[in-house]
Amino acid sequence: MTNSINEILQADVILVIGSNTTETHPVIGYRVKQAAKKGAKVIVIDPRQIDLVKYSYKHLPMRPATNIALLNGLSNVIISEKLYDEDFVKHRTEGWQDWVNSVKEYTPEKVEKITGIPAKDIIETARLYAKADKGSIIYAMGITQHTSGTSNVLAVANLAMATGNVGKEGTGVNPLRGQNNVQGACDMGCLPDLLPGYQSVENIAHRKKFASYWNCEIPAETGLTLTEIMEETLKKNIKGLYIMGENPILSDPDSNHIQEALQSLEFLVVQDIFLTETAKLADVVLPATSFAEKDGTFVNTERRIQRVRKAVPAPGQALADWEILQKVANEMGQDWNYSHPEEIMEEITQLTPSYAGIDYSRIDKVGIQWPCPDKEHPGTKFLHCDKFACGLGKFRAVEFLPSDEEPDAKYPFLLMTGRGLYQFHTGTMSRRIKSLDWIHPEELMQINPEDAHRLSLDDGDLVEVKSRRGKLTTRIKITRGIPKDSVFMTFHFKESPANVLTNAAHDPICKIPELKAAAVSIMKIEDHRREEENVEKGAGILTS
Repeated sequence: MTNSINEILQADVILVIGSNTTETHPVIGYRVKQAAKKGAKVIVIDPRQIDLVKYSYKHLPMRPATNIALLNGLSNVIISEKLYDEDFVKHRTEGWQDWVNSVKEYTPEKVEKITGIPAKDIIETARLYAKADKGSIIYAMGITQHTSGTSNVLAVANLAMATGNVGKEGTGVNPLRGQNNVQGACDMGCLPDLLPGYQSVENIAHRKKFASYWNCEIPAETGLTLTEIMEETLKKNIKGLYIMGENPILSDPDSNHIQEALQSLEFLVVQDIFLTETAKLADVVLPATSFAEKDGTFVNTERRIQRVRKAVPAPGQALADWEILQKVANEMGQDWNYSHPEEIMEEITQLTPSYAGIDYSRIDKVGIQWPCPDKEHPGTKFLHCDKFACGLGKFRAVEFLPSDEEPDAKYPFLLMTGRGLYQFHTGTMSRRIKSLDWIHPEELMQINPEDAHRLSLDDGDLVEVKSRRGKLTTRIKITRGIPKDSVFMTFHFKESPANVLTNAAHDPICKIPELKAAAVSIMKIEDHRREEENVEKGAGILTS
């Protein structure tokens, strides 16, 4: 997030796009509700009628995967009505005129035809956001997990810069990370083109600094993304994998191909706290510790570096991730001798400028938001106050393109996937909690009443859902919160693994797969059919 979570309460207008905030990020969702009760105008842009709609000033239920058209349409209105922040644009940005030219064709009337949102609502939303003293944009994976994911985010940034809603309190472009410490993992260089602190592997000075400190050679070549790793594994170009805290059998798109890829490896290591569906395929499983069983730090979505303290002893042979990695490294001839995560943090501060002012004594209670460049610095509540990291903010033209896979006669429905409130990701932890599994024990695919009627379906009916990649069985929930010709599933349940259906087509820049748009067909089946399949194949086994 460019801004802090609590700054949401200062915003006059809050655009929420691609985020079911109250279910996937409940604490932040609560802040948005508080802001609404204080008078902030919350505008929800989402195909589904999510919980936050009840607290919103306006809901724009666009057709799935039409984000860019809508965002460009909002920008078109802001430009044509001269609602942009002329001073901010002149002194803090570049590329303005090329971008202006690119959004001219996205008139409200044209965008209405693409998105299904009435032109008058597009105009009203643009005026509300542009005229706000403090306008905040909150987004999540609902706009990133598309073949146009990078362009979606650029369109959001364009909108914020045009209105001057960045670089000051209560505003900003605020992505919500997928789970705890995703931010911290990225900060530490768990990205194929970056070293810790977002320092490029292509920069020779950065490579030399790390090579000198670590006494090893740093490759200059960019690595592979997760999507590319699986593709190369299927091509037999990767022989072994070491997977930590990830369950790609259930979490990655086109699960059948993921399973095929992992089974083709010569050697697979999985490091996790439970024997997941992925771990069951491993040659070696290394038992790790949970958050409650280790010391260290987590970094949350607002860039806050926070202490984590061991509350209970680790079971059996389980070790903290850093301890396992150290043992493996030393078996391979290294001489790592860390005795506590605090020593690792000291090393991080030497190599990562944005962490230079961090030590355990300073984050003992509430944590500090990076960048924190020295010991006297209080941390940074919001970014880009005086300038952007690259100097001037660059407007980038982005064009609307349909999703990689559109519904057709054979697969007439568009499947959207995401998370629910009572289960978490692939259910590895949450489905072991009896109370949560009692509340949400199985998948219920959400479907519009008109579609259900056309298919002669009732609440709770069992259906077979099929895509070009695989099929599954699940029960349905009929709800007006889902648009016609669309359905929604979570990916929490191995018995109805949604990612058997999803599309591995990915964004050409960041390579994120299109998990939010897959064409599927739906057919009612009898209960005994599923029972027979489970007996024959075993619950949770993927089928093609």
